[in-house]
Amino acid sequence: MSEIAVISAKSGKFRKDSSTSLLDIACEPCISIFNQYPHLRDDIDCVLFSTTSDIQYGSTILSEYLGIKSNISQRIDNLCNSGTNAIISGYSFIKAGLCSTVLVVGADLKNTQGRSLKWDISRGQFPFPVHWAALFAKSHMRRFGTTEEQMASVAVKNRNNAMKNPAAFHSSRITLEEVLGSKKIVDPIKLLDCSFVCDGASAIVMTNKDNAKEFTDIPVWIAGIGTCVSSASFAGISDDLSSLKSAKIAARRAYDMAKIRPRDLDIVELHDAFTIMEIISYEDLDLAEKGEGGKYVTHGDIAINPRGGLLGSGHPLGATGIAQTVEIVEQLMGKAEGRQVQTPHRLGLVHNLAAAGSSAAIIILGSEL
Repeated sequence: MSEIAVISAKSGKFRKDSSTSLLDIACEPCISIFNQYPHLRDDIDCVLFSTTSDIQYGSTILSEYLGIKSNISQRIDNLCNSGTNAIISGYSFIKAGLCSTVLVVGADLKNTQGRSLKWDISRGQFPFPVHWAALFAKSHMRRFGTTEEQMASVAVKNRNNAMKNPAAFHSSRITLEEVLGSKKIVDPIKLLDCSFVCDGASAIVMTNKDNAKEFTDIPVWIAGIGTCVSSASFAGISDDLSSLKSAKIAARRAYDMAKIRPRDLDIVELHDAFTIMEIISYEDLDLAEKGEGGKYVTHGDIAINPRGGLLGSGHPLGATGIAQTVEIVEQLMGKAEGRQVQTPHRLGLVHNLAAAGSSAAIIILGSEL
């Protein structure tokens, strides 16, 4: 079977409460891609639409909006890692020979029902994500001495990175004092420790090796994939609330498939829905030793969330995993402009969680086969 590459990747502007419809927002990054490659839409034979909205037949409607007549059209929903699941599905379709070129689009609106997990009775009267973030934070602080200042430094770093990202929701710098002084939501989580659910869309095009070389001299190859679902409810997420079983297992599977070690990575997009989640993720991905995540924020040697992460860029749920992938692709292609990290850069990783980390998806991408 041929190797699978991403040949184009774009994100639209992430914004608050736009008056634009979900499908119109979904079209924005796709139009940018087709402006770059005018004949590409004729080659697309699969469209996958990642969203947590309740729109029915959305992928097929989107295909018609874009003038695409595909053989496969599906909507994919797995809460916050819908995007990476859609990418993995597209990869699988190409590998199986069911199609050759896949458009993966993610889009959501701020008012999506995915903001609250009311179906999960294991959370009792605490159905909102900020409640489980507070539990993770308290556990990590108690066991390892992680501080509120270390969590706040994640927000400062990622918001400052977002200033270089024209698609980001946030565009202003914040200070450590502002994070620490922001409104407390659930102790110890404060307002600026939280990502902002917003409107937005991102898209990528994937194809096989033969087609990739026709469109670009710098394709980005999918080198490793790892997924794991530990549960649907909060009850099966973690043994001690200081790490996520799904993320650890998914990362190991992705590293094994790509035949790399964590220290081989150049760029990482972490699912920082809350500041504590970035700290925990350093450890789950073996970027930092267990309990050392708080220190790694300012002492790490890998570029983490150069686009601003979820904290800086915003979090349109169905688009997030695709937006993370767009960033890695642009970095590896050398097209990240003011955000471009050090060269040479060869390997990047996308880390995308859902439902408090009850499921995880990891994608490793490389600039070389």
